[in-house]
Amino acid sequence: MKLAAVTVDGVRRAGVVDEAEQSIALLPATVDDIVRGRPAGARGDVLPLAEVRLESPLHRFNRDILCTGWNYLDHFEESKGKREGQDPGSLPERPTFFTKGPDTVIGPADDIAYDPGLSTKWDYEAEIAMVIGRDGRSIPEEKAMDHVFGFLVANDVSLRDLQRAHGGQWLKGKSVDATMPLGPWLTTADEVDDLANLQVQCEVNGRLLQNASSGQMAFSFARIIAELSQGMTLRAGDVILTGTPSGIGSAREPQIFLQDGDVVVTRVSGLGELRNTVKLTRG
Repeated sequence: MKLAAVTVDGVRRAGVVDEAEQSIALLPATVDDIVRGRPAGARGDVLPLAEVRLESPLHRFNRDILCTGWNYLDHFEESKGKREGQDPGSLPERPTFFTKGPDTVIGPADDIAYDPGLSTKWDYEAEIAMVIGRDGRSIPEEKAMDHVFGFLVANDVSLRDLQRAHGGQWLKGKSVDATMPLGPWLTTADEVDDLANLQVQCEVNGRLLQNASSGQMAFSFARIIAELSQGMTLRAGDVILTGTPSGIGSAREPQIFLQDGDVVVTRVSGLGELRNTVKLTRG
């Protein structure tokens, strides 16, 4: 099932997307409620997808977005010597985690709020996001996927100079409001046939800059959950980003950074596509 979020007559609703028919069947509950165990209810009105504006599937967050860094080995290698003195001594043996504020989240077609006064190095990062659907603490790796409700597409837009300016931690450079597209819908885990064969791509102005398989991840989805949950309860509704592949702008020669008016397309095979425009936003 593919669950999207729309607002109809001033009320936010979940809807079941039929890609073949290009339609959405409205539900009485929200996606946030369904993820947390509320029955979806009977399907109601069916609307053409072309007539609705999809929002971020999730709006009610338990905490910051949980994120995984350096999870594609080619991405780790491409940035060696380009981290402004903040390179780790060696390849991490366990997943690297950080968070980004929930106010970063925007919908699959919303504008990315671009403020060059904050940074001159706005970078793109196509990622697969997973959503927890069942609480758990110290979850064994072999049972980790039982706790996943579904998957989405995300772009972890990062302000590289801001990221480097605060002692090497990543929170600030990745937590600017209205900069992380999420969606276009939440695909339930049972509809994803092969987690090791999802194609992750990012285009900027029609140029393909990232293109990799989830099979290239250093740490699997299950390993990420097992490591993250050690001593720390994961709760239904938590969103976890799983890392970006190579091709980021700051590692290219010459470097490529996002500018006002750029169109960023982020897609993952089977999970859908985000299409966002970088828009000048001051203050």
